[in-house]
Amino acid sequence: MNLTYLKPKLFSVMKNYSKKQFVNDIISGIIVAIIALPLSIALALASGVEPAQGVYTAIFAGFVVSFFGGSRVQIAGPTAAFATVVAGIVATQGMDGLIIASILAGIFLILMGIFKLGSLIKFVPYTITTGFTAGIAVTIFIGQIKDFLGLTYADGVKPIETIEKITANIEAISTFSWQALLVGAVCLGILIIYPKFEKKIPPSLIAVIVGAVMVKFIPVLGNGVKTIGDLYTIPSGLPPFALKGMEISFSKISAVLPDAFTIAILAAIESLLSCVVADSMVNSHSNSNAELTAQGLGNIASVMFGGIPATGAIARTAANVKNGGRTPVAGMVHSVVLLLVLLFLMPYAALIPMPAIAAILFMVAFNMCEYKKFIRVLKTAPKSDIAVMVVTFLLTVIFDLVVAIEIGMLLAALLFIKRMSDETSVTGWKYIENDKDADSIDLKVIPKHVRVYEISGPLFFGVADKILDIKLKDFTSVLILRMRAVPAVDATAMNQIDALYEKCKAGGVTLVLSHVNPQPLATMKKSGFYDKIGEENFCKDINTALDRAKSIK
Repeated sequence: MNLTYLKPKLFSVMKNYSKKQFVNDIISGIIVAIIALPLSIALALASGVEPAQGVYTAIFAGFVVSFFGGSRVQIAGPTAAFATVVAGIVATQGMDGLIIASILAGIFLILMGIFKLGSLIKFVPYTITTGFTAGIAVTIFIGQIKDFLGLTYADGVKPIETIEKITANIEAISTFSWQALLVGAVCLGILIIYPKFEKKIPPSLIAVIVGAVMVKFIPVLGNGVKTIGDLYTIPSGLPPFALKGMEISFSKISAVLPDAFTIAILAAIESLLSCVVADSMVNSHSNSNAELTAQGLGNIASVMFGGIPATGAIARTAANVKNGGRTPVAGMVHSVVLLLVLLFLMPYAALIPMPAIAAILFMVAFNMCEYKKFIRVLKTAPKSDIAVMVVTFLLTVIFDLVVAIEIGMLLAALLFIKRMSDETSVTGWKYIENDKDADSIDLKVIPKHVRVYEISGPLFFGVADKILDIKLKDFTSVLILRMRAVPAVDATAMNQIDALYEKCKAGGVTLVLSHVNPQPLATMKKSGFYDKIGEENFCKDINTALDRAKSIK
């Protein structure tokens, strides 16, 4: 198999690589690493794993995706889209389940790239992506209320689902800490206001530094605010190989297979969307299949070294472009810088207050929800599309993303089938005896023994029964099916057409087909129907079909 279509973009851009671009890529890589550090920690915590695992993800997945990817400027790492999925898997299947699911997802993504399925992502409806994106944003927001308000859950209370978290927050409201709220509010204010005056230094970095200083040096705040170090152990150095000593069984694989599918779909959607955004910014064209393969390799590498699922991060990719990054070297530099932070500076992350992390995730959720798009769909889209979006949104919030995507796609497919079936019609031509009628100039002269039915729209399983609407008169000896407006026929519809032919044959009626388009014609030939009714009964247009009918008595 020739796999040249999976050639990484890195190998292409290096042909004309310059010293100037190398400097720009280094500068951009360093800036993106500074942006990625607090986000990686925050998203790891939102995913229910250790803070360092977010950094592992940005390092290993980020480097692999940049090296093998199909985009010039894509930056990969942990993203908010995976937070609820990962948290659910970890809570129910443990880290072993997450590793297995991520490796399976990586294999799915590699196969998608190899079999050139990058273009199929466009078949995921916009309403579904809008619905689950908004749902994830709401879920992340609700999940951070606890740390933002400094709430303490009762012993044994470990909510997983969003509704459970809401209930737990209400029950724990008496443990509210004004110190945590103050620190969180200050950090949130920095995140909102600071970018209006300064855009070079990431506001998330300023927020965590200010939050850490407040807790460290203002005694009255220290007692009421938990830091990352209070809740987690912050390791420094490289992580161990995650697969060492892990038991993999068929039952575990079966249990996480739906989650693996969800991770793969999410990774594909988000990474390719990020590529589209990046392409418009740098006037380039990404290789979607190479990108999918790289995302698969990146996810496998990430979890093998202690990370979590990753995908292309739109915000970090945009930051890379804005700071001069134009080749995959910038993404690789970003990973190397984070590796140096992991080796030498990671213990300082223990000083970051949890309300600061919550504030960062609040902003992530707000930027992610894209409420304007949600409202626009509600105002302008057909009712069926609105239903798909709202159902996907509610299922994401109330249950989880796996259920939301499965039911959302099913509902979208059913509504599409319904919509297409409404567009398909089988109508008989009317006989007008008065040839002086003003409209008769456009009408055909039909012999009495001939019936003509016009079929419009695709003939598929959802509308195949409309073939049964065709009625024959006692005096009918020829039935013409005019099919110029039929672009496609599936097996179910073909079976109905064949049944119609058998009915005609039993009644001594000759079936004639007019203007059969390429796809229906190919289907009819493959099924043997073409040979069954005879080449002479396939006519190129209605005039030829009528001439054929006149010759049959």
